Amino acid sequence: MRMKGKQTYTLNIDGQLMQLSEPQIMGILNVTPDSFYSGSRRQTEEEIAQRACQIAEEGGAIIDIGAYSTRPGASEVSEEEELTRLRNALTIVRRELSSAIISIDTFRASIVERMADEFGAFIVNDVSGGADPNMFKTVSRLGLPYILTHSPLGTQSAPVSQAAQTESSEFMPSVLLYLSQRIEALLQAGQKDIIIDPGFGFGKTLDENYQLLMQLDVLHTFELPLLVGVSRKSMIYRLLGTTPAEALNGTSVLNTLALERGATLLRVHDVGAANEVIKIVRQCSSPSV
Repeated sequence: MRMKGKQTYTLNIDGQLMQLSEPQIMGILNVTPDSFYSGSRRQTEEEIAQRACQIAEEGGAIIDIGAYSTRPGASEVSEEEELTRLRNALTIVRRELSSAIISIDTFRASIVERMADEFGAFIVNDVSGGADPNMFKTVSRLGLPYILTHSPLGTQSAPVSQAAQTESSEFMPSVLLYLSQRIEALLQAGQKDIIIDPGFGFGKTLDENYQLLMQLDVLHTFELPLLVGVSRKSMIYRLLGTTPAEALNGTSVLNTLALERGATLLRVHDVGAANEVIKIVRQCSSPSV
């Protein structure tokens, strides 16, 4: 067993260089009342502090803070409510872990602007694929690393155009075209640090999710860091006829397959379990094995 497509990447976060020579973990901190996995929800000051510290202690390199659930059927969140939730969470996390690397899960350029002004640099995790027309120029101007998600349907509050929703008959070529067009747009805007997220669960059928996973190494053609976020998602529990609460074992299996295909970052609810997966895959990839 070996990890394919292994390359050394570096992210510049306001002068702090994050090395990605080995796979890293992004731990999920949801400050929403309605995220699809109830075990991930944190709202009180104590819960947020405890979760941030847990991510760091279990080996998470990045704390990904989300204040707007993008699960199907989730309630819309106003910009002011999202900002209030994020401001509260960032204040707590910065107090507990002043040097922690943060990513903010938002599709609104205005939120990025205001949070950067108040809290400094972070990674922008945009699940809409840049549906906000101001997003690319905003992250470029602010010098923030940007996670580009393959999300052909955008989000319920930030849908992409109808033309972008039209997929070709061949799934993987359509993914490559979508990503290549947006990467080019980001580069034209002057963006430096780009991370690719294939967008498992976003506008994809069950079969397409697994096709994407098994052909993940095709995305190395872009020569960019690759983030995989399959943690407890429906592609696991719907296939197995279970629930998000019962999807940890399946998550570990998919994370193993993703690492074999060159994943650079794993976005997970269960940081300790993901760290064990990375250690085992690394050992199995050792030349001495």
